[in-house]
Amino acid sequence: MTIMNIILTFAVIALVIVFVMHKIKQRQNEETESLVEVDDQTYTLDKMIDFVKRRLDEITKVNLYDIGLSEEELKRRKNKKYELKKALKGCTYGDVNDKKYVKELIFDLLSKEYGVTEANISRGIPFDIPSLLTAQDKFDILIHEYKKEFGYEALTQLIKKYNLASLKYIAGEAKPCYVITSEEIDEIYEKENLPLDFQDKLEVVVQRIYQRYKGYSSIDEVRDMNIDGVSGGVSGLPESFLSQVAQTDGDYLNQVMEAKVPRACDSIWIFFQGKSIRLAFLSFGTEAELKRVCQNIYKYNNPGQLSDTNGYKINEMKDGSRVVVVRPSMSETWAFFVRKFDTKRATLEQIVRGEGKDEAIELLKYLVKGARITALTGEQGCRKNNNAYGYD
Repeated sequence: MTIMNIILTFAVIALVIVFVMHKIKQRQNEETESLVEVDDQTYTLDKMIDFVKRRLDEITKVNLYDIGLSEEELKRRKNKKYELKKALKGCTYGDVNDKKYVKELIFDLLSKEYGVTEANISRGIPFDIPSLLTAQDKFDILIHEYKKEFGYEALTQLIKKYNLASLKYIAGEAKPCYVITSEEIDEIYEKENLPLDFQDKLEVVVQRIYQRYKGYSSIDEVRDMNIDGVSGGVSGLPESFLSQVAQTDGDYLNQVMEAKVPRACDSIWIFFQGKSIRLAFLSFGTEAELKRVCQNIYKYNNPGQLSDTNGYKINEMKDGSRVVVVRPSMSETWAFFVRKFDTKRATLEQIVRGEGKDEAIELLKYLVKGARITALTGEQGCRKNNNAYGYD
């Protein structure tokens, strides 16, 4: 009789545990469903960005003392909350480690809470239909795949492999220029024919969400690459001009739009091995997005406010890059210049090129050894800064 009582007791306890676990799981599902309302637009980038913003805001602002946690769990959650706050702040300064931490968290939120799967991920970026992919989509995928093998040399390897840093004629230009067009990106993507699994696709989506939420928009991955620099908003028609023309001459504005004249928010340039190359396939999309990048990219170590009365800022980023930001009314449009210095890898043979380079290199060596005062002059992008450090 006693054994039967014990068995019945254990059976009742087991049933109670199963019932409680079922209720907890049901409640979690209800909370998730209330958090994510599934419809036709659920898995678009805009909806996922809104979800990520809301969840990260909840995580950083939750009052841990109201949850009733144990002392050990409270300490662990406080450390995690502090680490997330620090990473969210540091990633806006160009810290690649903080960026990696935030992207991993976004990856977990999308895969575990939001319900992104192989079946619905293509609603954000149409991976399965290459004809619907934009040039930026294809570029993001190419950089993601190249980073697996080359790390921060990915862009350099891509440019060298397909000889993208060469002079070329484009429609509407009388002279050849350094530019990478969307047609070239389309051709490269077709040649590469990259196989993507679900994790690769989700990582590309996470990068797109991150760069629109905390990153530097279309230049976010480009800025991290080992290149000489990147700039935005430095060419093209300013928004103020277009709005003024719209009020006075609507026909001229229509002609400009039909001719697809680049706007300032379409202006993205990189400095690559002494050449200024325009990335014609990338754009900030709107002046508001360019303004957001300009307002964030210079803020490492709190250099002060960029305002109408103080229309420019010169500062450094977390990785030592020099950044200059300007804004109206000092300039016609919002713009920034980021210059990266990689003197450890630079050699005179890389910098001094062309006819008579051997004699020029020997002359420079003796000038430096003799402690002679030298003046280095030249146009923008000719690598005066690298030469200025001197070599033995």
